[in-house]
Amino acid sequence: MSVHVGWDENLARALIDERSELEGALLPILHALQEKFGYVDSRAVAIVASALNVSRSEVFGTISFYHDFKRQPPLGRTIKFCRAEACQARGAEDLASHLEKSCGAKIDGGYQNGVSVETAYCLGNCALGPNALFDGEIHGRLDPQSLEELYARAARKAGARQ
Repeated sequence: MSVHVGWDENLARALIDERSELEGALLPILHALQEKFGYVDSRAVAIVASALNVSRSEVFGTISFYHDFKRQPPLGRTIKFCRAEACQARGAEDLASHLEKSCGAKIDGGYQNGVSVETAYCLGNCALGPNALFDGEIHGRLDPQSLEELYARAARKAGARQ
């Protein structure tokens, strides 16, 4: 994932134009904006609506419906931590408790040390759970040490970005 620093309307328009002819283009466009900027800027709503000939409320409704779409620039880095049934059965909840005790990172508790750990429900790697997603890479078979290392890596990267 290559996050562009700051909103760039020309870049946003290019991303939108590249995907506007796709069937069901709204989600691919929003994902592309999110990936490039780290969030979907409010200024993109009108541009997307115009490109797809839909209402602004439809675009905004889609952004607000899906938890993964952010409406503000990120304050740091994000780890998605799987809490679906398969990962729970493999100890995800114990790992979540461990992470909070060892690193002070509460899942879904905002940013700590420049890192937010957010709940995800299934990353599609169930056989190798518990899992987390960071920078587009799935980390499976997490244990207390590997999760702490992943968190530390995210914190280092967050420091490098700020």
